[in-house]
Amino acid sequence: MLIFKKKVAVFISGRGSNLKNLHKFSTTLKSKFVISLVISNKKNAKGILFSKKKKIKTICIEKKMSAFEKMALLEISRHKIDILCLAGFMKILSKEFIKNINVPVINIHPSLLPKFKGLNTHERAINKKEKFSGCTVHFVTPKLDSGKIILQKKVKITKNETPKSLSRKVLRAEHLIYPLALNKIC
Repeated sequence: MLIFKKKVAVFISGRGSNLKNLHKFSTTLKSKFVISLVISNKKNAKGILFSKKKKIKTICIEKKMSAFEKMALLEISRHKIDILCLAGFMKILSKEFIKNINVPVINIHPSLLPKFKGLNTHERAINKKEKFSGCTVHFVTPKLDSGKIILQKKVKITKNETPKSLSRKVLRAEHLIYPLALNKIC
């Protein structure tokens, strides 16, 4: 029986740890997807080195967001991408981009949405004396961090937690659930 895997594009801005993790999962038998395209908005993003080493089609578009989005849409269409994953992509996509992409877009966010949308999630969770934090994989909509939740993973906030230590814990949780969530929607 021939199984066709979904073609995934990943947008990155930094080190690419979630990209690496998604790629690693994609090489397993249970994976329903393959990473076919990586697009970065920063030419010095460390994740680019990884994607090139793994021979994944890699494109860097260091332009204003409107030009980035226009070029990215063309590449997504040209490579017949089925799903777009945001993985440490530090820009907010426009309503027009979301409307015109025609494939599901998912993101991983370092909090238990709907709590702590946006930035500085770890500091905010600690300052609010939360007992738990975590991460959420969700569909991207024009409204920031508000799309339908696919999967969440909770982590305990300890008494002497710092934003840095919480960030490490949450990142480990992200690496567990992002590939599972992507596989689930494939």
